[in-house]
Amino acid sequence: MALILIPILLPLLVVLWFWSRPLLSGTWRRSPAWFTWSAVLLLLGAGVSYLIGSLAGASLDPEEACHRAGQTYDRAYRRANFEEYTRWFPLHDKCHAGYDLVPAWVNPALVVLPVLALLCLACAVGLTVIRLRTNRKGTS
Repeated sequence: MALILIPILLPLLVVLWFWSRPLLSGTWRRSPAWFTWSAVLLLLGAGVSYLIGSLAGASLDPEEACHRAGQTYDRAYRRANFEEYTRWFPLHDKCHAGYDLVPAWVNPALVVLPVLALLCLACAVGLTVIRLRTNRKGTS
C-alpha cells in the first residue's frame, strides 16, 4: 500500500510546497496567476478523483472485486440497478445495497473541486480587471 502512495504523495508535496510559498508570504491576494494555477490544480485534483472513483474495484469481474473488498456480491441487485453504476456521475460501483466500492469522498470532491476552481478563475479575472483599470488611470 505504501508503494502505491509514493507516486501520488511525492508530486502532491512538490505542488503544495510551490503553492504554499505565496500563501505564507501573503502575495496570493494580489496575484491573478496564483488563482489561475490554483484553479488548474483544483481541476487536476477533480480529474484524479474521477479516476480513483471510476477505477474503484477496477476488475473486469465485479464479483471478484467485491469479494476482494470482503463483501458479498448481489447479482440481482446489480441487474436491477444497472443504470446506477454505468452513469458518469455520481459514480457508484455497488456490491449490494449497503456497500459501494467507490470511496465516499469521491462524489463530493467531484462537485466541490470544480466549483472552487471556478471561484479561483473568477478571482483571477477580477484581479486582472482591477489591475488593468488602475494601470489605465495611472497612465492618463
